[in-house]
Amino acid sequence: MTDAFAEFSLPDTDLAREAYDLVFAAETVALANHSVRTYLFGRALGEGRGLRPADGYDDEVLFLASVLHDLGLTERGDGGQRFEVDGADAAAEFVSGRGLDDARTRLVWEAIALHSSTGIAHRMRPEIALTHAGTSVDITGQGAGALPEGLADRVHAAFPRLERDCGLALPVLEQIARNPAKAPFGTLPAEIARQHGIGPAVPAWGDLMAAAWPGVA
Repeated sequence: MTDAFAEFSLPDTDLAREAYDLVFAAETVALANHSVRTYLFGRALGEGRGLRPADGYDDEVLFLASVLHDLGLTERGDGGQRFEVDGADAAAEFVSGRGLDDARTRLVWEAIALHSSTGIAHRMRPEIALTHAGTSVDITGQGAGALPEGLADRVHAAFPRLERDCGLALPVLEQIARNPAKAPFGTLPAEIARQHGIGPAVPAWGDLMAAAWPGVA
């Protein structure tokens, strides 16, 4: 069997391999494949912007954030918050427990917590911005034209999509069905729930404003 770390020049550290193994043990194959593609596409997009590992950003942190970014959709990472934050907490606990220092652990946490935050993540440090970019291009295909020719074919051959939505919607919806608080108003989980007709009712903005501070002029 081909070693993906050698085939795709993944950051070959003990922690990176442990994170890779954890993801494939804890997630569905479709979701784990998405997580690895997130790193490969994010790294390539960074190179297109002139960013190189060990020069423009911390490549191991980008890898850890990318491959662990959906840990909140697993039994291990399922808590009481939106899945992005649950996943960030679980990933931070995992990497810090294996010796990653506080500053780099915090960067992993921020990249995962913000990975679905369009309009914010791209303004942050490269590790955060590229985790977001890799996730976005893999999920939607938007921006794929910036990838090197032939890369997407190689990546999809090694880490196939398997499910049209990369296996994301079902665990999101199952978590929200058990705990509607995991879909706070205005978040990606809430929008996924709304489109599938589950989750808490979405309040009208005007009603929220009208109900604020009763009796205060």
